[in-house]
Amino acid sequence: MQVKHHHLPGKGLAERGKRKKRYMSKVTKSFELYGKEYVLETGELAKQAGGAVLVRQGDTMVLVAATASNYPKDLDFFPLTVDFEERMYAAGKLPGGFIKRESRPSEKAILTARMIDRPLRSAFADGFRNEVQVIATVLSADQISQPDVISIMGASAALLVAGIPFEGPLAAVRIAKIDGAFVVNPTFDELEESDLDLVVAGSVDAVYMIEAGAYEVSEDDMLAALTFAQEAIIEFCKIQDEFVAMCEVTPMIVPLHSIDEALRERVFAAGADKMRDALHNADKHARMAGVAAVKEELLGTFTPEEIAADGKDIKALLKALEKKTMRTMVLEEGERADGRKTDEVRAISCTAGYLPRAHGSGLFTRGQTQVLSVLTLGMLSEWQRLDTINVSEGKRYMHHYNFPPFCTGETGFMRGPKRREIGHGALAERALLPVIPDNVSFPYTIRIVSEVLESNGSSSMGSVCGSTLALMDAGVPIKAPVSGIAMGLIKEGDQVAVLTDIQGLEDFLGDMDFKVAGTAAGITALQMDNKAKGLSYEILETALRQANAGRAHILDKMMEAIDTPRAELKEFAPRILTIKIPTDKIRDVIGSGGKVIRGIQEETGAHIDVQEDGTIFIASRDQGGEEAMRRISLIVKEPEIGEKYKGRVVSIQSFGAFIELIPGKDGLLHISRVAKGRVEKVEDVLSVGDEVEVEIIDVDDRGKVSLDRMDKPDAPPSKGGDRPGGDRPSGDRPPRRDDRSGGGGSREPRRRH
Repeated sequence: MQVKHHHLPGKGLAERGKRKKRYMSKVTKSFELYGKEYVLETGELAKQAGGAVLVRQGDTMVLVAATASNYPKDLDFFPLTVDFEERMYAAGKLPGGFIKRESRPSEKAILTARMIDRPLRSAFADGFRNEVQVIATVLSADQISQPDVISIMGASAALLVAGIPFEGPLAAVRIAKIDGAFVVNPTFDELEESDLDLVVAGSVDAVYMIEAGAYEVSEDDMLAALTFAQEAIIEFCKIQDEFVAMCEVTPMIVPLHSIDEALRERVFAAGADKMRDALHNADKHARMAGVAAVKEELLGTFTPEEIAADGKDIKALLKALEKKTMRTMVLEEGERADGRKTDEVRAISCTAGYLPRAHGSGLFTRGQTQVLSVLTLGMLSEWQRLDTINVSEGKRYMHHYNFPPFCTGETGFMRGPKRREIGHGALAERALLPVIPDNVSFPYTIRIVSEVLESNGSSSMGSVCGSTLALMDAGVPIKAPVSGIAMGLIKEGDQVAVLTDIQGLEDFLGDMDFKVAGTAAGITALQMDNKAKGLSYEILETALRQANAGRAHILDKMMEAIDTPRAELKEFAPRILTIKIPTDKIRDVIGSGGKVIRGIQEETGAHIDVQEDGTIFIASRDQGGEEAMRRISLIVKEPEIGEKYKGRVVSIQSFGAFIELIPGKDGLLHISRVAKGRVEKVEDVLSVGDEVEVEIIDVDDRGKVSLDRMDKPDAPPSKGGDRPGGDRPSGDRPPRRDDRSGGGGSREPRRRH
């Protein structure tokens, strides 16, 4: 439906495009719900915005401004934009990187903007085409209370205060479950103790959006949490009604255009049967071509004059005809466009290890949706650092989702991930995170990239399935395999049909997109967007139960390809060894300026990561890792008398030679022990770089090591002639007291006192 005209009371042609702003006095409402303190406030900040509300929980404060254009856009969709602006000053932080100002939104900011957008978008009237912009700016972040959920309440209140046509109030709550009890809008610390992170947004009588991550929560527990969330939402909506009643609101007058009923009957009567025949096609592109042909044929029945007068209405009716026909087929005949029953899953194909050199890969195909997930393993030091206002500093498991234009047979710009790609990647990441092993049992950073190669609905859940195959192919010891499915809904009055494994047509023309992922034991992720009014919890229960059966069917198909993680990592994956050393030995391993650790890495080819607690991770693709571990073990090992080494001469002094036993550990080979017989100068026998076999003969209380040379050569002839006792081997006499420098820690002669 298109908005043909728009006016405000008392406005004439001379004032088109102008809208007088009426400022209200400051209004504040403080309240407590479920043990948390909140504040809604307007009239002091951002007075030129259509409506601006400051929402607060604890010391976390978000300013939400909602503004609508005075005149409608000539578009066939509602132009709503939502932005969530993180300001680093809110958390007392400086932006990272070289440019010390906020630039591109973080992944968390994008996900929060989507979280605000999804419930709001469904609450505007059909045919409303005035541009609406909602901007939520975090002014203060106390690192205790989260800013995302309260921003939805702030956006709803701002739209109502602005007088924008909006079916509010809406509210959102986050639900945690701690020690068996539900907690509303938990703090960051409280959420750490919960096995559930559930966000529900809706009105007093409808659920519009669900977002959840969970550690294998059952359907019964999830339904109980959803019921509790709806009860909490009602309380927050009541507070908003009280707040808005305190404000001076000037409603926008927006006459919505209505299509002539005679025109509607003409289109529907002429095209119903033809559209039904065109929609009966399992192939996406053939069906789209058939539908387009029907629309073109029907458009040709109108004269140029009729098209000139009502062209936009006719095109809108052709789209409505397609939607109505598809929905009638499902509700009245129980038949979907591709011939499936309502609870039937499309054909599935799974391949584990599709790519020969990847650390792990999985190809998952369901109907005309195909996803290739590719896994890469790295060092723990390669974890992603997050530059946000949240308390989280980073993550070691990352899931990225790509949706190129060719996957739908189209062309388009490729300029980095869009919001949808960020959102779908985050959903798949949330679904798999509960089964990822911790960094102690599996000391790797994990990155999965899901490449959507074909798309006809539910590519995000295809990413979950393909990524599970990739994890098991890589030998990652996941807790359990995860499968995912997208459920749909067709609802007309009391007629309801819940659809399993929806395709693109059913998502676009249906009333619900309900994605469910989990293991055989329970749910790990949920995401729902609802366009149907009056969605009951009976419908949600039916969808969850039906999704459970669909997930089990898909999981069985996946297990036919690979049923358990591989016992060994792939050939090209890095091997990471772990060693724990005393913290006081860390500097010995690193060496002055990093000299020792660099030397080990260069000589072995291994990558070494030293943690502050003395844990050392060693990564390599060959035997270099084991050699690096051996050398580190020798460095931290206390030398013992009798141990033998093949060392290298690194320094020569007048009293002897320092021998590097291992990188960072030297011992002193006294001049009296470099050869058989008397040696006047060490240089006569040894040179820097020579390799000699030595044995530890003494370790003093300061850890300095004294060495004896094994298989000593004969001493060179003395240049000063024979001396009494010159034939006696120097190794047979004890060194003079002032020669006993010990060795190991210093290459300078000991000073005499």
